[in-house]
This record gives sequence, C-alpha cells and structure tokens, in this order.
Amino acid sequence: MAVTIKDVAREAKVSVASVSRALNGHGGVTADTLERIREVAARLRYVPHGAARSLITRRTHTVGALLPDLYGEFFSELIRGIDLAARAQGLHLLVSSSHDDADEAAAALRAMQGRVDGLLVMSPHADAAFLRHNLPPGLPTVLMNTVVDGDHYPALSVDNHGGARLLMTHLLDAGHQRIAFIQGPPKNRDVAEREATYRQMLAERAPGQSPIVLPGDFNEESGYRAGQQLLAMQPRPEAVFAANDMMAIGCMAAFRDAGLRMPEDIAIAGFDDVPMARYVTPALTTVRVRIADLGRDALNELAAHIVDTERPAQTGRRVDAELVVRESSSKV
Repeated sequence: MAVTIKDVAREAKVSVASVSRALNGHGGVTADTLERIREVAARLRYVPHGAARSLITRRTHTVGALLPDLYGEFFSELIRGIDLAARAQGLHLLVSSSHDDADEAAAALRAMQGRVDGLLVMSPHADAAFLRHNLPPGLPTVLMNTVVDGDHYPALSVDNHGGARLLMTHLLDAGHQRIAFIQGPPKNRDVAEREATYRQMLAERAPGQSPIVLPGDFNEESGYRAGQQLLAMQPRPEAVFAANDMMAIGCMAAFRDAGLRMPEDIAIAGFDDVPMARYVTPALTTVRVRIADLGRDALNELAAHIVDTERPAQTGRRVDAELVVRESSSKV
C-alpha cells in the first residue's frame, strides 16, 4: 500500500498538520521537527498526493503552453526555454499544439482549465474575443508573438521589423536588387511583420523592383518548392529572404540540386538562427532570435502574475533580433 501523510505523522510523532506545513514549506514547525519529518518522509518514500495538495492550496504548480505547432527547431528551442524556467520556478509544464486550427486551439485551452495555474499562448487565432470565450476570468495568461487589442494580457514578441530591416539592409548593401521573399503560414504575425518590412525596404531602396513573394509553410518542404519556383523564373532573383530558417534550408537544397552556388549564383538568408543554420553548407545568414530566452522570459512573467494577480500587464515588450552574416549571402 502507498505510504500516506498519516503514516509519516505517526512515525515522526507529530500531527498531520505539522507534516503538511513542513513538507509544503509553510513554516510553523521547529528546525528539529522539520528535520525529523523530512527524514521520516524520505525513509518511508512518501510522495505527497498532488491532487489533494491542490485542493488545499488551490494551486496545481503546473502551467500550460499553447503553441501553433510542435514541429521544428524553433518550437523545440522555445519549449526548452519555457521548461527550464518552469523547473527553476518549481513548476511543471503542459504543452499543446493547435496545428494552426482555431477549433483545436479552443479545445486545447478548454482542456487545460482547472489543470494549470497559468497559460502561455502563441496562436494566430487568439484575438480578444477568442481568449474571452475560451479562458476563465482571472487565469494568468501571457501572450507570445500574439496580437490582442487592449492591455488585458502581458505580451512578449520578437522585433520582426527591426530584424527584417537589418537583413534587407545587408542584402541591398551587397548590391542585390531583385530579392524574393518566401512567406510562412497565413495569418501568422511574424510572417506579416517580416513581409511588411521586406516590401517597405524594397520600395525605399529598389523602387524599380516589384516584390517577388512565394507561399511557404515554415517547413523545409515548402522552402524546397519555393526554390524550384525561383529556379524557373526569368530573370532569376539575385537573393532570397525566407521568413524562417527551415524554409531557407529547404530552398538551399533545391538550389544545390540544380547546381547553383551560394552566394556566387544566388544569395539566401533566413530568420530565427535555429541551431542547424550554422551547420548547413554554406552556413546560413540569418536574423538571430534568442528563442529559448523568449520562452524563459515569458514563463518568468507568467510566474510573477501567478504570484501577484494584480501585477500590471506589460504589453509592448520586444525581444531583440540581431543579424548574423554567414557564407550563404556573403564571402565572409
């Protein structure tokens, strides 16, 4: 039979309440009693019952994260940053994906209700009405790269405009005028901001050039397909700005299969600086987003709101992006 809190209390010769206070860190027991209770609990291999503890404390010590997808290095790095910060805060992490579907996102949020003390949300579907309909009032929630009107929710986001401007400046300064852009999923905030800056910079610095925009889906396969489309164009673009690294890597594969050299025949760059970007050949020029840091900062903000529900929401916080020039766009 499983060891219960009553077994620990009987063996340590104290009350059940004393064991509860000692093991939950609430104080109210002497140092000697605390040491004795911990020794007995360890010897008996007592594990506190999480559900019972939650009924008493009204806390699950668990947080949820709703993401648009779990595939790829970006989300792997993001989850790593969230989870490391959660463990440091004594919290466990539940992760769910909406697969870029509004109904799936709603179902995931509803499924987490009552199971988590707070939520991290990254979703193109999460406008104010969506959150109001699917979240209970008062549940601490922090948004990541998600646009919601008003200042009800703390929000962190990547500086997409600044990063895209740095990258376009690099390509234009290298003498490229005919620059193509590979998009990501529809209704994605990151894609929209990066594309808007691409179009703005092209209009400012190469006013005679029309934008060349191809569809993508943030994965290597869509980048490869875009690369094949670019190869068929006459004249062919001089450079490519892919909205994320995985599409850039797929596009590079299409160029290599066609015998093109990078950057001699065509330059290419991505966005995010996932770990793989530095190991492909040629190494990929990109915009570095400290993805794990974004997850860490969002989790720490959420933990602070769980402790202090009256904490003011910070809605305009941006995670800096920096240009990393490698061989795919320049003979460095």
